[in-house]
Amino acid sequence: MNTEVQEKIHRIWDELSDFEAGQSDQAATHLMESLCNLADAWNATWGGATRMDGDFQEDPLRGWRVSAMKLLQPVAPHPNEGPFKEILKLWDRRDIDPSFLLPMRGVGTFRTYSFRRELPPEWFESPFYKAYYGSAGTCDSVFIGFPLNQDAESHFGFYSRKVFSDEEIALLTYAVRGIKWFHRHLMLSHGLLMASTPLTPTERRVLHLLLTEASEKHIADQVGLAVSTTHQHVIAIFRKFGVRSRAGLMSLWLNRGG
Repeated sequence: MNTEVQEKIHRIWDELSDFEAGQSDQAATHLMESLCNLADAWNATWGGATRMDGDFQEDPLRGWRVSAMKLLQPVAPHPNEGPFKEILKLWDRRDIDPSFLLPMRGVGTFRTYSFRRELPPEWFESPFYKAYYGSAGTCDSVFIGFPLNQDAESHFGFYSRKVFSDEEIALLTYAVRGIKWFHRHLMLSHGLLMASTPLTPTERRVLHLLLTEASEKHIADQVGLAVSTTHQHVIAIFRKFGVRSRAGLMSLWLNRGG
């Protein structure tokens, strides 16, 4: 990787740090858009993966599920979900496609894996590939997994209409490897790291405003709820994160090394 490209990545990292604590979605969009431009990718996703409690010795996915996902570009005919919601349903049902096993290699370690380098040529003729990737024009995909603890991982995926080059994969890997604090923020914002259970969509909206100076009345106005209902959401968020105040909640975001 040349110095110019490296400097562009460092600039993206600096820009990420300028987003407020409650702007994790906007920051993730900025990161994915910037890296797509650098690596000639047409789309990107972020997924928060968690491992469920229990005995999963017979489960090829070892109890892991994708608990949250963000899609950069809408994909017809479902602009808010694209084909990925259907893929996640197959994952949850354990209807195993060979591509599902790629993130299981080296689980718990930082890793990069890609379709064209690790799946056999016949997979690209399969109904699964044609339905969920080929139909959208995706020729190759690269994924980068970042473990945050033994039960939580953050994964970015990038999708190209051509085969990713070694240089492009190295660029994406370097860019995603150097921002542990941001992976942590994304997982926290979905309640997937320290919360006892994942946050509901409404709780996420309230959480993002709690991380600003907005009063509960202003938060209620912003999310279209009664103040009393909003307060109950605030109490539920505190309980899930194991804190007693907004200051305690904010400290989780400020503890970048944790």
